[in-house]
Amino acid sequence: MSTVFNFTFVPWFRSVAPYIHMHRGKTFVVGIAGEAIAAGKLQHLAQDLALIQSMGVKIVLVHGFRPQVNEQLLAKGHVPKYSNGIRITDEVALDCAQEAAGQLRYEIEAAFSQGLPNTPMAGSTVRVISGNFLTARPVGIVDGVDFQHSGLVRKVDVAGITQTLNMGAMVLLSPFGFSPTGEAFNLSMEEVATSVAIELQADKLIFLTEIHGLRIKPEEPESEDNPIDTELPLASAESLLKKLPTALLPTDNAFYLQHCVKACKEGVERSHILPFSVDGALLLEIYVHDGIGTMVIDEKLEELREATADDVGGILQLIEPFENDGTLVKRNRTEIERDVDHYTIIEHDGVIFACAALYPYTEAKTAEMAALTVSPQSQGQGDGEKILKRIEQRARAMGLQSIFVLTTRTMHWFIKRGFVQMDPDWLPEGRKRKYNWDRRSQVLVKKLS
Repeated sequence: MSTVFNFTFVPWFRSVAPYIHMHRGKTFVVGIAGEAIAAGKLQHLAQDLALIQSMGVKIVLVHGFRPQVNEQLLAKGHVPKYSNGIRITDEVALDCAQEAAGQLRYEIEAAFSQGLPNTPMAGSTVRVISGNFLTARPVGIVDGVDFQHSGLVRKVDVAGITQTLNMGAMVLLSPFGFSPTGEAFNLSMEEVATSVAIELQADKLIFLTEIHGLRIKPEEPESEDNPIDTELPLASAESLLKKLPTALLPTDNAFYLQHCVKACKEGVERSHILPFSVDGALLLEIYVHDGIGTMVIDEKLEELREATADDVGGILQLIEPFENDGTLVKRNRTEIERDVDHYTIIEHDGVIFACAALYPYTEAKTAEMAALTVSPQSQGQGDGEKILKRIEQRARAMGLQSIFVLTTRTMHWFIKRGFVQMDPDWLPEGRKRKYNWDRRSQVLVKKLS
């Protein structure tokens, strides 16, 4: 049994390691819906956040308290009031919000203090610091509705939060703020988390919510393989937001998406919507490539570029499995180091997910595209087409009239993209001399217009 465990654990841990390195020193703002705490998820969430922090991530935690405030109001015989999805906070609601915030802050601090043996918190020391890091202003009167003590974020104490994070502490923020005159305002977790992420220029904004994720075309039936869109380019997210009904409830698809779009447009690298119902959702989203929820990302963060000497190790790691199963001809490190300027790569999050090399035969006005590889983790997302287009651009810039590939297994992929099968005798003399007749690769050629 232990041998089986070793065979599964070691490859898994190695696959996670790049993400551990990548996120060390980064700042994440995590917004936890009050519904998650009401559903009894706090203990596991605290354990996962403590684990993430132990791997060098700086965390600002913003908790919601919508159901907790509503429960207090109903206990006092007071009906919760909303307009356009915003709570109308009268004196009674303000008292309930202050009481709920104090209770939840106590519960959260207690959850991070349980370094019990035989639990994920064993040996952990998580210092949680909260304070008056937010200055608020009133929502005011909108469309004739007086929101009274409901507020919006006016200012974030970036220096204070940064200093606290640099001390190794986790910053805990309640959706509560005060005006410069000391007046208290009830805020929303979503707006607080978004404002703080933007002001800090955080690396991630993460919402743990009741919804499981989003689809660009919600009218289409879900498939088992892809029930949600795990990655939404910012432009697609903005387009989707325009098509969705106005968000009034946390379970409306646009409710969290509007905040994710705003954050990404104002400099936050990635925004995530995760289901708190899935145990370990935070870990799955942060340390596994495909993730568990929907991530809104600015496309500019994915870099399509020519390779440098620093990319040799990543290229080797990418192509090795395909060499081992015979899909690609084996290339050693020396060969790739020598030819690295021939390679085009797609890099995402510091990891190379696709590559191809271009070897020109200028006398024949053609070039070979070799070692076209797309990581299994990102296949089906168009990376192969992106690499192919860049290779074609490079070949045209050299004044070449065609490109060709030699393949034994992916012939149909190339034919669909304009390649035509040719006899090996078509190959330029320099390549024909190196043709492996035992391998019997198909020769496919594409003319460049």
